[in-house]
Amino acid sequence: MTFDIDMIKKVYARYPERIEAARKAVGKPLTLSEKILYSHLWEGKAKQSYERGNSYVDFAPDRVAMQDATAQMALLQFMQAGKAKVAVPSTVHADHLIQAKVGAEKDLQVALNKNSEVFNFLSSVCDKYGIGFWKPGAGIIHQVVLENYAFPGGMMIGTDSHTVNAGGLGMVAIGVGGADAVDVMSGMAWELKMPKLIGVKLTGKLNGWTAPKDIILKVSGILTVKGGTGCIIEYFGEGAQSISATGKGTICNMGAEVGATTSTFGYDDSMRRYLAATGRQDIVDEADKIAEHLTGDAEVYANPEQYFDQVIEIDLNALTPHLNGPFTPDLATPVAEFHDKAVANGWPIEVEWALIGSCTNSSYEDLSRAASIVEDAFAKGVKPKAILGINPGSEQVKFTAERDGFLDSFRKFESARIFTNACGPCIGQWDREGADKEEKNSIIHSFNRNFAKRADGNPNTHAFVASPEMVAAVAIAGRLDFNPITDTLTNEKGEAVKLSEPVGLELPPKGFDVDDNGYQAPSEDGSNVEVIVSPTSDRLQILEEFPAWDGQNITGAKVLIKAFGKCTTDHISMAGPWLKYRGHLDNISNNMLIGAVNAYNMETNKVKNEITGEYGEVPAVARAYKAAKIPTIVVGDENYGEGSSREHAAMEPRHLGVKAVLVKSFARIHETNLKKQGMLGLTFADKADYDKIQEDDTVNFLDLDQFAPGKQITLEFVHADGTKDIVKTNHTYNEPQIEWFKAGSALNLIKQMEAN
Repeated sequence: MTFDIDMIKKVYARYPERIEAARKAVGKPLTLSEKILYSHLWEGKAKQSYERGNSYVDFAPDRVAMQDATAQMALLQFMQAGKAKVAVPSTVHADHLIQAKVGAEKDLQVALNKNSEVFNFLSSVCDKYGIGFWKPGAGIIHQVVLENYAFPGGMMIGTDSHTVNAGGLGMVAIGVGGADAVDVMSGMAWELKMPKLIGVKLTGKLNGWTAPKDIILKVSGILTVKGGTGCIIEYFGEGAQSISATGKGTICNMGAEVGATTSTFGYDDSMRRYLAATGRQDIVDEADKIAEHLTGDAEVYANPEQYFDQVIEIDLNALTPHLNGPFTPDLATPVAEFHDKAVANGWPIEVEWALIGSCTNSSYEDLSRAASIVEDAFAKGVKPKAILGINPGSEQVKFTAERDGFLDSFRKFESARIFTNACGPCIGQWDREGADKEEKNSIIHSFNRNFAKRADGNPNTHAFVASPEMVAAVAIAGRLDFNPITDTLTNEKGEAVKLSEPVGLELPPKGFDVDDNGYQAPSEDGSNVEVIVSPTSDRLQILEEFPAWDGQNITGAKVLIKAFGKCTTDHISMAGPWLKYRGHLDNISNNMLIGAVNAYNMETNKVKNEITGEYGEVPAVARAYKAAKIPTIVVGDENYGEGSSREHAAMEPRHLGVKAVLVKSFARIHETNLKKQGMLGLTFADKADYDKIQEDDTVNFLDLDQFAPGKQITLEFVHADGTKDIVKTNHTYNEPQIEWFKAGSALNLIKQMEAN
């Protein structure tokens, strides 16, 4: 079925006139990204051209998606906004709070028992405010969105950084914090700095062992984890059109790993096929009427250097399988070069676990291609050396793959485990036996991120990212340096055999099927639905307003921590076992910055308490400063806050008395989240000043009382010996964002406006 078809028809009906207005405003042919952006301006038809990378623009997204971990805080905020119903179609997907351990049925039941309070809360809030709810086991948010909600030319925001997956169906879909979602659900404009544009021209065609995943693994190596920051990546060319819609989704999904605002592809036959196969021929019929507007102009793709800020070209004929990692998703290595690189770096070669799934690679096509490798190995008498774990992307994918025999193919390996249709190990929800021993080891998976501790909590697990096909092959070989293109395996008869190239099905020949997709529609009138949050709950907590700024300079502040090197949202607010506290701000604040490395002693979760002179855990020291009414700041390195969209990484410091975060550079979503929560997100005007900040400094803001767009903020760092360093800082706040800061948060401002 098609959800919200009337909304989609309205979006398409306004496209021609809005594209015409955009062409006049911009004065040149348009990329697909520009067409979607200018067609979703809050003001309606474009009246001016916006400067990429500089202009803040108000947009009107078509829909909102939230997953269960981030939805709790987003909905707790929305409940404070005073609205009776969401203003745009919105959904919540219960996929993060299900731990992988034994297998699908038992793991799901354990999750239902453990998280009933949270699931009941989400269900009732959705019912009350007109939000669709996808129950536990229904599937991973981004696969479910691709199957049910994504549509070419649409704009969506979601409270998960991998919302970008919907670019596989030609959307501009952007990961945001919960406060942004509250804006849109409340019927307000959503603000974004006009992104720069990176064009990726794909020539040739994927072949043999190479998969769509290898394209983004290659791009990640080119751009690095921050090379896409502030940009939309738009893929085009003959190679792009040869890739399936779910393959396109995989590529867009991992665009989050290079910091891209989002990624997208032009409308083509693969999208038509996928929409029709998932019961949405009516969208195809409507999209075909305006097909010329749902892809970039021909002149753009013919001369991309004239229209994109950066152009990358990849020949798919020459592309080979990659393994990316460990500990960062942009360390790209072609499989043929992996052995020498692993030996040189001391990476463990043998693997015990190989995992297929996550929002990145859990489609029907992914499972079918991986299953073909397993079937081939089984037929040739080769047994797997590693355990193979599978997380199907949705109940529809699982049901159809079960019907068509692919799950039985995996079960031919006795050690294989079919987990729940959920995120599982990808988000740290994996009860891996022996992980607590923290032994040095390697795993391979088809996920998107591989930061330390992310999958199993073990800081010494070296996680490598690859395609499902390569994951299956490595599971069979038991070695990361196995190259299926050239290497052989020994079967039970002692014969040397070679694995055949993967084969698979883009779509199920007999169509998709499912008994119960797990969807719960909201009540037409939710006014009588009661949402109960127990005041004694340790899982949920009604939010209190953050205090407004008093208009004065912040003085006498202490440096809570100076983070050294990579500091992702996983370091600032870990997932895994902490996911259960995502609806309770005070409890989850006990994980604040416990993964960050303190530059003063190169240890984690050990910072100096200037009140006592002793060292303690970061959250405990922060609470001590807050109790003593001593403000604090956090200092960080490059690309601070990369990774997840989780706004908890901004809300926890705000809750524990941190006033400002001063870094060399920010990841986009985290900087926005800080602003939304009434925090100061500042960057060094001179990055070398990072080295001047000492552990026992006292910090004074000298001109915060003159806070204005484009005006530097000056900080005074008074050292223990009485000497001082004056540090100039930059910021990107515009007038409305400064109003968020003054009010104490963007939500406070919404409530003030509602009251007036």
